Amino acid sequence: MCRNIRQLHNFEPPATREEVESAALQYVRKVSGSTKPSAANTAAFDAAVSEVAAATERLLAALTTTAAPRDRAVEAAKAKARAEQRYSRG
Repeated sequence: MCRNIRQLHNFEPPATREEVESAALQYVRKVSGSTKPSAANTAAFDAAVSEVAAATERLLAALTTTAAPRDRAVEAAKAKARAEQRYSRG
């Protein structure tokens, strides 16, 4: 039903608003058990996505770390290599 929610903290460049909203949408979909709410639940669903996105942005702004920021391209390449190894098993 949902893609994996990806880590957003400590990347260079920082997470975009779109990435935060996408993660919020995936979270609300998972929690609600619905990829598309009914007409009766659309307002509640949309409000939840907005609230989760806002909370996520506050969290990311408040987190601190001494670790060097990770590079998105490097992390994507590592994930691709792990997936190739995982799915190439016969």
